[in-house]
Amino acid sequence: MLKEFKEFAMKGNVLDMAVGVIIGAAFSKIVASLVDDIIMPLIGAVFGGLDFSNYFLRLSSSVPANVASYADAKKAGAVLGYGAFLTAVVNFLIVAFVLFLVIRQMNRLIKKKDEAPAAPPPPPEEVVLLREIRDSLARR
Repeated sequence: MLKEFKEFAMKGNVLDMAVGVIIGAAFSKIVASLVDDIIMPLIGAVFGGLDFSNYFLRLSSSVPANVASYADAKKAGAVLGYGAFLTAVVNFLIVAFVLFLVIRQMNRLIKKKDEAPAAPPPPPEEVVLLREIRDSLARR
């Protein structure tokens, strides 16, 4: 059983998937930083300097009305954090768009590779000899 597992784990598809998961995790951190530190502040500035990460609705009376941050409101009771959800949606849209571009480019490369005309096979030796004889007779 251990030998079978080793063969399975060392197959190319499993290793490719593992590399993809690791790169995906690193890429998600980059996208999260891009959204949290660049895109959402720009969107907030367009809408009057608002910080979307702290947008929430109080669902419980135990959450005071003067709580300024979403994290503090969550500690105090039930809240609906629609600003955090909006940030997650922007993260998803960016990742989905980048994946669309990558897959689109890969499909183009595969299509070009498949459409490349193959070189015709060399003619058989008999045909080459007959052509040489024909050309020799034509010169006389």
